[in-house]
Amino acid sequence: METVGVRELRQDASGVLRRVEGGDRLVVTVHGRPVADLVPHTETRPTWRPVRELAPLFPGVQDAQWDQDMALVDGDIADPFERGADR
Repeated sequence: METVGVRELRQDASGVLRRVEGGDRLVVTVHGRPVADLVPHTETRPTWRPVRELAPLFPGVQDAQWDQDMALVDGDIADPFERGADR
């Protein structure tokens, strides 16, 4: 990673942030000592999967009431992490 001094960051914050936005990863230094990393933001959000997709991942786990429990779930299940979803 390249370094950028705190003075350069203060004097040209927009330019430094454009570099980061363009993919550069920078280490901010104060008197030559690293104090922070500036890295491009990546939107990560939890990934939601319906229970029926996850169950096959755990073949050793047996639940005798699985079908009865799943029958209690009302209708379609919505992704709670979807933007704009009612919470």
